[in-house]
Order: sequence, then C-alpha cells, then structure tokens
Amino acid sequence: MKKIFLMGDSIRMGYDQYVKMALEDVAEVYYPDTNCRFAAYILRHLPDWKENFCHGEDVDAVYWNAGLWDGLIMVDGQPHTPLAAYEYYMDRICRCIKILFPKAKMIFATSTPVQEDLFKGWAKRYNRDTEAYNAAAARIVTSHGGLVDDLYALAKNAPVTYHSDQTHYYTKDGTRLLTEQVLSTLESVLSIKGKTLDYDALFADISNVIGV
Repeated sequence: MKKIFLMGDSIRMGYDQYVKMALEDVAEVYYPDTNCRFAAYILRHLPDWKENFCHGEDVDAVYWNAGLWDGLIMVDGQPHTPLAAYEYYMDRICRCIKILFPKAKMIFATSTPVQEDLFKGWAKRYNRDTEAYNAAAARIVTSHGGLVDDLYALAKNAPVTYHSDQTHYYTKDGTRLLTEQVLSTLESVLSIKGKTLDYDALFADISNVIGV
C-alpha cells in the first residue's frame, strides 16, 4: 500500500475524503482534520501533522497547497502575507517536507480561481494575485525537485455552476473536477489506480455535501 499525505486550505477539504475513498484499496491517505490556512501556519504545524496523522518515514507522496489565505487582501488593503514573505515560507516548507518525508514525492497544487465580484466586506481576493502567488510557488517547488499540479488552469474555464460560493467548488461537478485531477496526478506519480467514484450517489444526500 502506498502512503499519501494531503495538506492545504479549504480547497483541499473539498476533495480529500473523495481521494481517500477512491484510493482505499491501493493507498493509505492521511490529512489534517483542520484547514491548513496560510503558509506560515503550515510551516509551524507540519511536524505536528506528521506526528499525529502519518507516522514514519514511509510516506510516498505529499500533495499540498497554500496561497489563497496568503493573498487575501486585508482591511488595510495589503495581502495577509506579502509575496516576498510567502516565497520565504514556501521555501522553508519545501525544505521541511524533504526533512520530514525523505522518501516522498512532493506535489504542489496551485490555488484555484475565485469569483471576485462576489466578495463583500473587507476581505477581498483577486485572481491576478492568485496567479502571482501560484507562479512564485511553482518556481520554488520545482527548484526543490517537486511537481506542480495546476488546479488553477483546470478550474479557470469551469462553468460558474461548479462553484458553491465565491471561493469553493463543493458542488458535485466542482468536486468531481478537482478530485479527478488530484487522483490522476497521484495515480500517475505513484503508478497506482484507484476506483471510479459515483458522484451522483455520493451527492444524492445533500447532508453529506461539504459546505452545505
């Protein structure tokens, strides 16, 4: 059995359980039971998550994301994490992943697009910022020998109905889109094959849908 560790923000929380479901016969899939938020938060908690959720040195893949919280425009008009600071934290996270998971393939998922016009109040997100943070992350991750799974490009042309709100893709079609991409990447990198999920059945009971 392969061993996979997923970490990331609420975009990850929209597909993690389905990835685990699809790979249950070929891989052990672990992930924190919390939103991993921004890059500095991941840096601080990464050792704890390894200890609490996936012991040992035998993790085969770390699939992760960070960026939507970092690029969030705060009440003062500035990003939560300035780009230069984001680059600093991303570099350190990559180094820590390599220390904590020495045998693992490192795969970074780019942050997905948002519906800018639906943001109200003080908090704002802009896709131009997400693109800049994604580009910086991709450069840093690949410099550490990691791979990039471009979920931003995948979701950029998705119909608006795939969104469940201004940021997330918790609808049936949005979930299927992201989950199948993540699965395809993991299957390719680890030479495994998961089972096909019945999204109609999974989403038949609306109470089971994340975010509802």
